[in-house]
Amino acid sequence: MMSFLSYFISGVSLGSIYAIIALGYTMVYGIARMLNFAHGDVIMIGGFAIFTAVTTMGLPPMVGILIGVVVCTVLGVTIERVAYRPLRGASSLAVLITAIGISYLLQNVALLIFGSNSHQFTSVVNLPNLVLADGKLNISSTTIVAIVACIVIMIALTTFINKTRTGQAMLAVSEDRGAASLMGIDVNKTIAVTFAIGSALAAIAGALLCSAYPSLTPYTGSMPGIKAFTAAVFGGIGSIPGALLGGIILGVIENLSKAYISSQLSDAIVFAVLIVVLLVRPTGILGRQINEKV
Repeated sequence: MMSFLSYFISGVSLGSIYAIIALGYTMVYGIARMLNFAHGDVIMIGGFAIFTAVTTMGLPPMVGILIGVVVCTVLGVTIERVAYRPLRGASSLAVLITAIGISYLLQNVALLIFGSNSHQFTSVVNLPNLVLADGKLNISSTTIVAIVACIVIMIALTTFINKTRTGQAMLAVSEDRGAASLMGIDVNKTIAVTFAIGSALAAIAGALLCSAYPSLTPYTGSMPGIKAFTAAVFGGIGSIPGALLGGIILGVIENLSKAYISSQLSDAIVFAVLIVVLLVRPTGILGRQINEKV
């Protein structure tokens, strides 16, 4: 029973990281109606920024995370301005190809700077573990911080969108970009802010991911990025609560599959569950059908 509980809690922790990453996908899609497949590599850049600050330069972990957030925020806004904004009226295929190109560009830049070898990431979480049930249940501090961080981020982001003027502008742009523009909302600025928030969250997710799995390479963000996108689709892409729900369910399924079925088949099981869910509910668990205007 304790082992199952331990695997389950670890799955919730992993799912919390997926949920934080999935927010970047779901916000950009919900507001700009595009899929930013370079998002996983922004996580990797954030990881390397924190690694350089903490391990190479010897700065405190919190300062390193702040530097990672700044680097990723600037990177996200730059990508939106240089690569995506000129394609605002282009086909979705053109945007998709551009996103893949940006992904490979970031990976190769990281290869040139840091090399292909794996780097040992120093955990940014230096807290004691939580020991329960007379030592039978040992929960790592990284696990606790990941879960708490996810909850705090979800509450803060929901409050920001529902209570601030910028958040209301995001909602207006997501509903009807043309009408929002006619009402005086700066659509380009609103989408840029969305990229900035998603990229900043990617840095936090990168810090938590590399603390839990302390091996950093230029390809570190690829698979977590794909799984987080899967979580966003699973929960209903465009829905912030859906990103949370999809991420946690995905993390629990993956962890329990590794523990009780096969570590080699865990990814296949995750994607098989996604296929089944989409066959039953194509919009995802909390997604809603969007009617196209003609």
